[in-house]
Amino acid sequence: MQTFLHGRDLIGDLDFSKEEVETVLDVAFDLKRKRSLNEPHAYLRDKVLAMLFFFSSTRTRGSFEAGIAQLGGHGAFIESKTTQIAHGDTPKEIGEIFGRYFDGIAIRHCDWGVGNKYLNDVAKYSRVPVLNMQCEIYHPFQCLADLMTIWEKKGRDLRKKKIVVSWAYASSYSKPISVPQSLVLQMPRFGCDVVLAHPPEFKLMPEIMDQARAEAKKAGVAFDVVTDMDEAFKDADIVYAKSWGPLVTTTDLDEGKAITDKYSDWITNEKRMKLAKDDAIYMHPLPADRNIEVTDGVIDGLNSVVYDEAENRLHAQKAVMALTMS
Repeated sequence: MQTFLHGRDLIGDLDFSKEEVETVLDVAFDLKRKRSLNEPHAYLRDKVLAMLFFFSSTRTRGSFEAGIAQLGGHGAFIESKTTQIAHGDTPKEIGEIFGRYFDGIAIRHCDWGVGNKYLNDVAKYSRVPVLNMQCEIYHPFQCLADLMTIWEKKGRDLRKKKIVVSWAYASSYSKPISVPQSLVLQMPRFGCDVVLAHPPEFKLMPEIMDQARAEAKKAGVAFDVVTDMDEAFKDADIVYAKSWGPLVTTTDLDEGKAITDKYSDWITNEKRMKLAKDDAIYMHPLPADRNIEVTDGVIDGLNSVVYDEAENRLHAQKAVMALTMS
């Protein structure tokens, strides 16, 4: 167990070592147990977390706000449009000033080519931890909750377990690519054989793919990329299928929608889930486009763990806050 994470930022998935991630999840399981037993755990009494949102949220806001309160602190929800950021407050001002007002700064900023740089620029000037609630490159807290859920369902020894990270069709909007990128970076470190499946236009960032392959090589696990959803699902232990935009190919919304609509048959349905192992779990970070991205029968079925996964956002985030902000 790593015992000193105080003051650390968590912006990218590889910011914490494998051992530090294990520490986070050990603490998360302890906090989950304490909450289930109604045991007080006010480790952050009188601490205040700034929660700065440039991108709308349901689970992220709810879990961070509830989590900091359960730790004895307070979460200040700040919608970027209600600030002076558009009128001259730079990342330097936010880092310098919020770093003096608050005990931690959590930011969600998913604009392509902007969000991650913004978080890192704030962190450069902040005297308190900066936590990435999602940017266009990484979604580390979702990935921590995902790993926690997989450990609960499949045990901690994940060697020889196959996780499919698959694109799925959704018509609502061009979603960030940060969830699949975090998964392909983190899961090889814990022994999973990873299969990434997507149509040709939905590639992930080349530098992320290089890092993912390097992590897989270091861990001695498989990392494969396929363009066939059925092929990917065969004999899977974990199915993680969600939509993301063709952002590496194009950032033009009309062009992106035209590309996306070519692949409306990439849906997670009962037929595809039967290609996976009988005890395979279905995962999704939510919200899902029901009966477009995934059928009701799958997301509400016995193999689905989406609500446990959503709950674990709370516990994993509390663990990071407790370890970095105390």
